[in-house]
Amino acid sequence: MTRKQKLGTKLLMVALGAILILSSFVGCGAASKETIVLGELPWDTAMVGNQIVVFILEHGYGYETEIVPGQTIPLWQGLKQGDLDLQMEVFPNAQLKAYNEAMAEGSVVKLGESYFTTQGWYVPTYMIENGLLPEGFSTEDMPDYWELFKDPEDSTKGVIYSGVPGWEAEKTSTIKLETLGLDEYYNLFPTGSDAAQIAAMASAHEQGKAWLGYYWEPSWVLSQYDMTRITEPIPYDIDLWEPDRACDWSTDISETAANAEWLETADEDIVAFLRNFSTSTEVCNAYMLHMHETGDEAEDTAIWFLEEYESIWTQWVSADVASKVKAALP
Repeated sequence: MTRKQKLGTKLLMVALGAILILSSFVGCGAASKETIVLGELPWDTAMVGNQIVVFILEHGYGYETEIVPGQTIPLWQGLKQGDLDLQMEVFPNAQLKAYNEAMAEGSVVKLGESYFTTQGWYVPTYMIENGLLPEGFSTEDMPDYWELFKDPEDSTKGVIYSGVPGWEAEKTSTIKLETLGLDEYYNLFPTGSDAAQIAAMASAHEQGKAWLGYYWEPSWVLSQYDMTRITEPIPYDIDLWEPDRACDWSTDISETAANAEWLETADEDIVAFLRNFSTSTEVCNAYMLHMHETGDEAEDTAIWFLEEYESIWTQWVSADVASKVKAALP
């Protein structure tokens, strides 16, 4: 081989090497979007919320995702340590000490708020609309209206459907009745199951009768049946709640949170989307009712949400991302 040929071969090898190096960089760029890992609590709102976010991340932004199911404290630890990138449903009051510690040390960052969850004693809204009960019906009014809720087994008192024996809510109703002095006017009737509690509420609605009892939301039940929560004069205060329940039931809010280190390198558009993410208690009630009526799993319910509530989720993302998501819907 001549010197000129050797030089040509050397230059060709250098060029091929440069092409390979360049190709590797290009390949890295194409695959540089790391999988986003989301924690998932074991109930419907968390599962549907995750599926909504996953669909948008995958089809709107081109990211791979992974969902890790678990319970409150283990998932929170995973989020702190960076095993998880996101958790779309965090309830501060359910883990207040651990929550405050993580926020104080900066290992977890709150991105936004989604919906309120609440519980307590409810009455059918039609009882207020037809004038049987006053607007703003509260526990202070209950002594004057016990006869509307007369206990079929004790005509001297009203009855409160307090939930299932063993539920924390049933225990709270027992304590609260005495603390508020309502045991003089009402008996508690603990139903045997959640199904029995719902059946009692449904029966009253179907007949237009009075009903007073415990429930919570979001839930499909309070989407199907229009109920109004009875208020209390003293807002929730943890120091008053224990041990006498001498205040209103707690209200918590679902928050979106991210691991702080992941957030530092996350795509700004993704972060903006996650900060914008928000539904409402009413919307959660609606999609839980859809699940109940159709038997759909969380993934199909997320598709239903994206189709039915376009006016909500398109506010979370850019027009370009919204177009991609809509194009991907079945």
